[in-house]
Amino acid sequence: MSRTGPMGPVAMGLAAILAIGSCSAGPSATPTAECPTGAPSAQQAAQILADVAGARVRTNKGEFRVELYGEAAPIATANFVALARCGFYDGITFHRVIPGFVIQAGDPQTRDNHDYFDGLGSGGPGYRFVIEPPAPALTYDPYVVAMANAGGTDTNGSQFFIDLADLNAQLERSYTIFGLVTGGTEIVDAIGQLPTSADQVPLDPAIIESIEIVTGTTDEASPEG
Repeated sequence: MSRTGPMGPVAMGLAAILAIGSCSAGPSATPTAECPTGAPSAQQAAQILADVAGARVRTNKGEFRVELYGEAAPIATANFVALARCGFYDGITFHRVIPGFVIQAGDPQTRDNHDYFDGLGSGGPGYRFVIEPPAPALTYDPYVVAMANAGGTDTNGSQFFIDLADLNAQLERSYTIFGLVTGGTEIVDAIGQLPTSADQVPLDPAIIESIEIVTGTTDEASPEG
């Protein structure tokens, strides 16, 4: 069983706790794009990210908005956009909730199982890709969105985490930062305060219903669809 993710001196057990790894106004049963079978190339990333500003993440606990950092992390951001557009994240839960640290999602295995199970946190899109080190100006501040990974140089996939606090003293700079929650932070905080099992799995599942990509110059500009 492999379950890794953002780690630091906040607690010795955190390394074992954290896991790696459509174009409409609401959830769609028929995504308009096929899910990718590999990470985008630099050229593909530029095409995917053309005019992309952010994302609206709708959950059963409420909605929050994310500004995406395509220029700082083009491969990770384009991969997230492509997976969101094909409905990959629909129905997936925030399977790790650690108050004062992070909430984490992106394991497709959690669509069918909302409780702890052997292998939780090991699921992904079927491929991995190289970690993009955070741009110098980007730090692990509250509400930053970053890729989870398995501790190697090519282990990004579909899983991501959202910081619940300033984690700059706790995280090595080996987690690609690709966004920031700019609206609905109270929803992120509420998810981060859900009661959990001993394995940090929410007892009341926080489920991603859909992720809508927003185009334009701000995350309020033009929803796709």
